[in-house]
Amino acid sequence: MKAMMKKLGMQVEQIEDVQSIVIKTPTGNWVFGPSEVTSMTMQGVTSYQITGTPHFEEAAVEIPADDIAMVAEQAQVPKEKAREALIASKGDIADAILKLTSS
Repeated sequence: MKAMMKKLGMQVEQIEDVQSIVIKTPTGNWVFGPSEVTSMTMQGVTSYQITGTPHFEEAAVEIPADDIAMVAEQAQVPKEKAREALIASKGDIADAILKLTSS
């Protein structure tokens, strides 16, 4: 099998001691814990195969200072409380104000 792969110009290599792999996306990260990774090069193109069980970690919501100030002013609460409401609302300003003013 190896001889045939070499004849076709295919090279397969196991990457050793992989501790974790992170695939970043706008909504969060796919994290593979201890995994097996194999690289395969054929006709100058290298592909990677990951074997393992991933888990998804949602991206932290980035809240602009202007949004915090607006929510704090509209809901008449301290900025820290406004920030917490925005994080809980995943950045949705209207939802954060509603949550703060309805309680």
